[in-house]
Amino acid sequence: MPAKAKHRRPKQHPIARRLAFAGTGGAALALPLISTTTAGAAVTQPATVASVTTLAPAAAPAMEKAAVPLTYSVIGGDTLSKIAVQHSVNGGWQALYDANKSTIGGNPSLIQPGLKLSLGTAAKAAAARAKTISAEPAAPTYANNLDGWIRESLDVMAKHGIPGSYNGIHRNVMRESSGNPLAINNWDSNAAAGIPSKGLLQVIDPTFRAYHVPGTPMDSYDPVANITAACNYAAARYGSIDNVNGAY
Repeated sequence: MPAKAKHRRPKQHPIARRLAFAGTGGAALALPLISTTTAGAAVTQPATVASVTTLAPAAAPAMEKAAVPLTYSVIGGDTLSKIAVQHSVNGGWQALYDANKSTIGGNPSLIQPGLKLSLGTAAKAAAARAKTISAEPAAPTYANNLDGWIRESLDVMAKHGIPGSYNGIHRNVMRESSGNPLAINNWDSNAAAGIPSKGLLQVIDPTFRAYHVPGTPMDSYDPVANITAACNYAAARYGSIDNVNGAY
């Protein structure tokens, strides 16, 4: 990517390392243009049981913390820490104290035998946190090939509001580097000036640094970083990488 929007198609050079492409030879030109699928499924937690003293042997482990007794009568020798451990109160004695502060008073170390403590509030809070965690989708994974690099870059671009489509990126990558992330142009005016075009979308180092997107490596040969920086540059100059159909 020249500093003043001028490219030359790089000559073919040996690939410095083995790359994982779909198929061999020209097969890389026919990667499927399909939408990204994000893995992740929410797991529905069982509802909190209102009042239970024991659990049936077949009860799911996820119920254990949520289904503790709603109240507990303090006996001699008890401490909040001991009670919290015995009844698996999420958040420990602090959570138990917060749930019963109006009953216990200002000193959590002074609990009298016969005092009724509520365990339900702490148990419900634990169940709610467990449900929130289980509902979070799994992080997406990407293949270590051109298809995966483009998809990962598109996700980064979406987070930063950078326009561009799979087809627009793929089309320009194939023209500029034939899908080789180690491609370098050593013969044009940029190369003569000491700033050769590099990577999948043939970006010169000054342009890469100026349009580098946080969250990607500061390495112009990194496939995702190269694509994302080039698309950021294309968005600023042409509105989108989709509008680029030749040397840019």
